Amino acid sequence: HEAEAAFGVRDVYIEKFLENPRHVEFQILGDHHGSVIHLGERECSIQRRHQKLLEESPSPALTDKMRRKMGGIAVEAAEAVQYTNAGTFEFLLDKDGKFYFIEANTRLQVEHGVTELVTGVDIVKEQIRMAAGERLSFKQSEIVFSGHAIECRLNAECPDSFAPCPGLIRVFSVPGGPGIRLDTAAHSECTISPYYDSLIGKIMAYGRDRQEAINRMRRTLDLTVIEGIKTSLALHQKILADQDFGAGRFTTSFMERFQSDTSKLAAAV
Repeated sequence: HEAEAAFGVRDVYIEKFLENPRHVEFQILGDHHGSVIHLGERECSIQRRHQKLLEESPSPALTDKMRRKMGGIAVEAAEAVQYTNAGTFEFLLDKDGKFYFIEANTRLQVEHGVTELVTGVDIVKEQIRMAAGERLSFKQSEIVFSGHAIECRLNAECPDSFAPCPGLIRVFSVPGGPGIRLDTAAHSECTISPYYDSLIGKIMAYGRDRQEAINRMRRTLDLTVIEGIKTSLALHQKILADQDFGAGRFTTSFMERFQSDTSKLAAAV
């Protein structure tokens, strides 16, 4: 009755509710000659209001068997619609290991860099080659997954209230070193505009395993200096120090619990 009154149609669409799922996405490449491959998954569950904050590859939740199954389905779906270009097929993963398709992002994702680190594939280069009508440089059997990569998004916003914080960056210093990659256009004495996205940089850390990647990221964040505006740097330091994150025990509700615990701790102090 409510649907009919509001829309003039009595049909009701019922959607399955997943309590505390994980957000896992697969990177796809498809050329104009019918070839489609996947480059593994990215774990994107650390997010606030459906906006990703931190991504990693591979996902701590997936086994090799699950990876082959999910990746195979993503490839079959792309082939079914004759998909071309770089793209991302996104899924929700429940506590029982069942997964559900959400959407396909038909573009390059912000977090593509972590996939490049664990596969050695230059996704941007492949995207340009495919757009020019060339064939993929790799077959699925030639894709090798090695090590672990994590990305922290540096946003120009307060790490506690998430309020935007545009303005002049007086100092911008991010250290390099083994396994560290920085994608940014920011620099000392540059101005962050209030009119565009708050993302000012992506820090990525690669290691032989997840713990080494975390250790390298924590060291890099500790040595990073950004002055003049507030950023999400301190937030990422706290997330990386969280026990549940370190153990890979988290879902899309992680930030709700994390922010609640942080607020209680601040109140107690």
